[in-house]
Amino acid sequence: MITIIAAIAKNNELGKDNDLIWHLPADLKRFKQVTTGHHIIMGRNTYNSIGNPLPNRTTVIVTRNKEYQKEGCLIANSLEQALEMAKEDEQIFIIGGAQIYEYAVKQQLADVLDITFVHETFEADVYFPKIDPLIWKKVTQEDFEPDDKNKHKYSFIKYQKITN
Repeated sequence: MITIIAAIAKNNELGKDNDLIWHLPADLKRFKQVTTGHHIIMGRNTYNSIGNPLPNRTTVIVTRNKEYQKEGCLIANSLEQALEMAKEDEQIFIIGGAQIYEYAVKQQLADVLDITFVHETFEADVYFPKIDPLIWKKVTQEDFEPDDKNKHKYSFIKYQKITN
């Protein structure tokens, strides 16, 4: 199973200046919970924004730079190569960034979209691709109101790829 996991806002905003544009501890906690023990695939810029391999996960970095190396990480020169490296894992997560998401969605490489939807708009410079309702069916949604730790209204939404 290949899952694209992302946090997006009302206009599909993902981030700005290679960073998150909101702080939702509940989303970070859930991300850790669902990805722990699995392969997480990301682009080099996303890895650089995180800064190090995430604990208890296998980090696969996608980069066109054939000389690139990072201790504690697997390096792939394409998303397909990254998926091949992770194929023994029953649950693979694609965690960004925008170019990786765009390619994975366009090529229909994932089975599931696991989206944290922030019910606001933000200034951004990178965006998640449009979720096409002819390809993706919403299967679950949990809604949450702001609280003292999470300043924004948000939802955890899962989409399943529609198979013909």
